[in-house]
Amino acid sequence: MNLTSPKDVTALLERHGIRPNKTLGQNFLIDRNILDLIVESAELKGTEHVLEVGAGLGVLTERLLDKAAHVTAVEKDARLYGLLEERWGGDGRLTLMYGDALELDLKAVVEGGATRLVSNLPYAVGVRVVVDAAVCATPPEVMTVLLQKEVGERFAASPGTKGMGAVSVLLQQVYDVKLVRNVKPSCFFPRPEVTSVIIKMSKHARFPLDIEARRKLHRFVREAFLHRRKQMASAMRGAGGGLARESDFTRTALEECGALPTARPEELSVEQWIKLSEMW
Repeated sequence: MNLTSPKDVTALLERHGIRPNKTLGQNFLIDRNILDLIVESAELKGTEHVLEVGAGLGVLTERLLDKAAHVTAVEKDARLYGLLEERWGGDGRLTLMYGDALELDLKAVVEGGATRLVSNLPYAVGVRVVVDAAVCATPPEVMTVLLQKEVGERFAASPGTKGMGAVSVLLQQVYDVKLVRNVKPSCFFPRPEVTSVIIKMSKHARFPLDIEARRKLHRFVREAFLHRRKQMASAMRGAGGGLARESDFTRTALEECGALPTARPEELSVEQWIKLSEMW
């Protein structure tokens, strides 16, 4: 069976009485070229343990099993999980996990040795899954995911742009984020209403922080971006969680980090955020 063939996919779904669930973000990838590009971008050499979230019909799972040493695949839909288990249930290279990715202990999978996250992620949980993996004590070396285009642009946003936000800082502190290729709705069945993008995140070591420093940075950045339209001096004057500071302190800290004293959150670089977090 060719899981990149719309005809074969439709026949498989009909045979098992399955109708794609829009609520669960079930848009099955049916483009072979895009599938090849996802796997290529994951940089698999045959020794990796790969985590896949939202395995669906297994089109990506099948390729990952050919390229990696082991795959842990997560699927929330009981009907699709049954299909996966029927096809690969006895394969020692595959661990199937049934349940909601936001409720399962994916941290244990990542910190237990998963060196790659490779997924066509359901749109509703995509950001949370990527961020949860990134903030682990030992984040995956490479994450290659398919998500909606606007989310990818936020992941890769530069200081001073509209897309720069808390998630940009949290991911770029650990990863170089690259938008590999836009993916048209016609590459999926059924078609989503938005354009998607392949996102590749490669771990770097430019901003080494221990787990406690990363936790403080995340809390600080999230609090500041609650007031992204305000200047930092105003935003932090009313900050919660013990992060409130007088405007003079914030303006001085900004200048010491090489930023303007009137800077807004979206105008700061990752390096400046780290320095500010240390001052706080």
